[in-house]
Amino acid sequence: MIIELSTPINAPLNTCFNLSRSIDLHVDSMAKTKETAIAGRVSGLIEFGETVTWRAKHFGVWHTLTSKITGFDFPNSFTDEMVTGAFKSFKHQHLFYSQNDGTLMIDIFEFESPFGIFGKLANVLFLKNYLHKLLQNRNKLIKEIAEY
Repeated sequence: MIIELSTPINAPLNTCFNLSRSIDLHVDSMAKTKETAIAGRVSGLIEFGETVTWRAKHFGVWHTLTSKITGFDFPNSFTDEMVTGAFKSFKHQHLFYSQNDGTLMIDIFEFESPFGIFGKLANVLFLKNYLHKLLQNRNKLIKEIAEY
């Protein structure tokens, strides 16, 4: 399943790129899920090849997920992919384009749920929408900080 999200930001490319890879900003944007970085890079700006392990509460259950930065082209794109966690797989591409004295930030989030047909049903019924809202909230904070 794929989620695509475009966010125009009235700020320079470098600013948007760095805010997007900030562990601290990510934690702030996920306050509702009590998400924290517990291993690997736990603060600052994540770099190519680094991992971060997150702990968060989703749907009333604590989850742990480790992702790794597998692609990095400053300030145009970076990709993080799940190493271990609740999904069968996920890949999140963060793309940045100069646009009208600002930046167009695009997220392409590809994920596969476990549990076969039940996972696919969960995707359609609630998971895709839930993940889309998490990304929107994160991008809203990035935009607010970048444009301040």
